[in-house]
Amino acid sequence: MTDVNELSERVSLVNVDGRDIYLVGTAHVSAESVEDVRDTIEKVSPDTVCVELCKARHQALTQPDNWHKLDIFKVIKKKKAVFLLTQLIATSFYRQLGEKLGVQPGAEMLEGVRLAEEKNATLVLADRNIEITLKRVWGYLGFWNKLKLMLHITMGIFSGEEIDAETIEELKKRDQLEAIMAEFAEKFPEIKRRLIDERDTYLAQKIRKAPGKTIVAVVGAAHIPGIKNHIQADEPLNELVQIPARSRVSKILKWGVPAVILALIVYGFFKDGAAHSVENIYIWILVNGILSAAGAAVALAHPLTILSAFLGAPLTSLNPMIAAGWVAGLVQAWIKRPTVDDFDDLSNAIRSVKGFWTNPVTKILLIVALANLGSVIGTYIAGAWIAARSV
Repeated sequence: MTDVNELSERVSLVNVDGRDIYLVGTAHVSAESVEDVRDTIEKVSPDTVCVELCKARHQALTQPDNWHKLDIFKVIKKKKAVFLLTQLIATSFYRQLGEKLGVQPGAEMLEGVRLAEEKNATLVLADRNIEITLKRVWGYLGFWNKLKLMLHITMGIFSGEEIDAETIEELKKRDQLEAIMAEFAEKFPEIKRRLIDERDTYLAQKIRKAPGKTIVAVVGAAHIPGIKNHIQADEPLNELVQIPARSRVSKILKWGVPAVILALIVYGFFKDGAAHSVENIYIWILVNGILSAAGAAVALAHPLTILSAFLGAPLTSLNPMIAAGWVAGLVQAWIKRPTVDDFDDLSNAIRSVKGFWTNPVTKILLIVALANLGSVIGTYIAGAWIAARSV
């Protein structure tokens, strides 16, 4: 057994059922974190190395050329365009930060993976699937908190605030982390619960159940206190991997809004005559179509794509199974299908805001997201307008 005092101050030792587990608290963009991981594994010689990665994130780090296998049509049809765009935005943030500090994002995790193979240790991917995490974060948020989160993320990603290596290392100190988590919890308590607290439990249980007598776990420093709280007890994980079902209000709105719109148009016909009803139809088509087309235009879509958003939005808004952004995205992908070179260029494209608009892959994802957003806004504006005319 290696004396923990011989290791970095950021390494904690816990004993679980007679097994020694060394928790290496890292920052995800930090040169010192890579050294901490290397030094700990070299001195401890563990039977198992656990890393804070799921299968998808492990693949993204170890197989950067895997983009070539991406089928953009399938991404849109499976309703994963916005999810993929979110991943790319987060990757962009970490990549820009890593370039400032001269460290590859996730380098400490890659070092853990590399050394596990080199030392013939068992590798355990201990994190929850990123898609499940994001869906649980989003699914349990109310409407206004979703808007608040989107604004918060956008401002954080595209702000010009400088973050240097000294700041990163400060964030690894426990008192700093607790202060940050307290502030985050105050603004978004539900997000902290899904993004941090639940994963504390998940990581703790995966590490607890890892094989071997000596284990090194490479995890973000923010998770260390929570992992320590949960690692001694055997806790079930079934609930933590469930995708939240749509709320009753969400289901009612999904089908109810189109039904109300159609009912108001029919009501207008009997109450005020055919001319009034036709005017309502024009309002629905123009407001919904124009705002969805505007969203596509903001993403610098092809003229035919913008036209498809305009024509599709009034119809797709009445059918909850289809979205205007999907139609526009598929049209754009058909007109300008991304090439292998476009996928190769993704790593460069996502380094800047401009790159998201110029690379054909990210442009398609933006078109899906913004055309959908325009259609949603148009639905409520047109619906409120029609309702007001029916009073």
